[in-house]
Amino acid sequence: MEDARAAHGAELARVAELARELRSELRDERGGTLWETREARPEPLDDAIAELHERDDALVVVGTTEGVVVGYGLGRWETLRDGTRLGVIDEIYVEPEARGVGVGELVVERLVAFCVDAGCIGVDATALPGHRQAKNFFERAGFTARSLVMHRSRER
Repeated sequence: MEDARAAHGAELARVAELARELRSELRDERGGTLWETREARPEPLDDAIAELHERDDALVVVGTTEGVVVGYGLGRWETLRDGTRLGVIDEIYVEPEARGVGVGELVVERLVAFCVDAGCIGVDATALPGHRQAKNFFERAGFTARSLVMHRSRER
């Protein structure tokens, strides 16, 4: 049976391991190297995830199958200039062998619920431009594009 819940302290090392798998997978995607260098949390990931786990404005979620952690999600909310809150899903990953059974959907639902409970006006998530699987996943979860980031590499 699949489930998603807040991570326990003992599971944070597994989350860091999965976060490294995400970085490895996205590195070869269009925009992946820049995402890893600019947006992704840097090493040491164990420390970064533990710090996030302690924050009241953030949530570290694990996705499980039969009690085994096979995925994770990192979410937080931020206060905008007008005082409203916006939820942000920074990372979500499910091991390739565990995809397609609903773990990712449960992780997203848990992160969205966290943001809704915090009074967020909405929730943002990022998909790399060439990662069609991620884009389709978020669209099935009810997300739509609200902004596109355009980039011009000097090595055109």
